[in-house]
Amino acid sequence: MEEAIKYCAVGRRKESVARVRMSGGAGVITVNRKPYEKYFLRETDRIIIKQPLVAVSCVNKYDISANISGGGLTGQAGALRLGISRLLLLAEPALKDALRKQGFLTRDPRAKERKKYGQKGARKRFQWTKR
Repeated sequence: MEEAIKYCAVGRRKESVARVRMSGGAGVITVNRKPYEKYFLRETDRIIIKQPLVAVSCVNKYDISANISGGGLTGQAGALRLGISRLLLLAEPALKDALRKQGFLTRDPRAKERKKYGQKGARKRFQWTKR
């Protein structure tokens, strides 16, 4: 039987939403019921996910499972990083200064800018010819 879930948190970035659960364990990370190495194929995304755990040296202390939806893989990795950071804060409030200093508790506000009327995109205009 699986160990009882201790903590739950949500992380978001761009259009991605990561619902993350954490319990004591050996450091296993699963994303959408797959090992995170199989879900995130790019090494940079894997590094982004591990950053908060490495910063507070809790890599092999907790098992993490996440359900992620929306956006692309890099946005999903950023959402998962925020979710893991929030879980660590719930588990050990003393880590707040270390996580805050690294910027892991701040939600990245950058998102896609909306298309404007009378233009081809958010900034690009329709082509104009003089003659």
